[in-house]
Amino acid sequence: MEYTDLDVWIASRKLVNSTYDLTKSFPAEEKYGLANQMRRSSISVPSNIAEGCGRRTPADTIQFLHIARGSLYELETQLYLAFDQKYLNESGLKFLLSEIKTCKKLLNGFINYYSKL
Repeated sequence: MEYTDLDVWIASRKLVNSTYDLTKSFPAEEKYGLANQMRRSSISVPSNIAEGCGRRTPADTIQFLHIARGSLYELETQLYLAFDQKYLNESGLKFLLSEIKTCKKLLNGFINYYSKL
């Protein structure tokens, strides 16, 4: 199975698209600030899943999956900060948090699977 077939990779790719859509409405002064950082955090998730799947040993794969999980927590914090700055409303916050929660569950399951190999 290719990494592009994995539910966790597909969900994290969707999260990237949602993050980009959300940050397009941020103020211009945030283009290189919070908006950029949120985009980078979101991109890190599917990128590290893909890189992990390309590694030779389960331990190497797990290391990259943990990095992807850390990026989800980073993005989650950045969403709260964007909400605090009123760059997004509560419904936008809840929508993205829901996508992050889905990614966390899928990623934790994938980590557990690799931990048993």
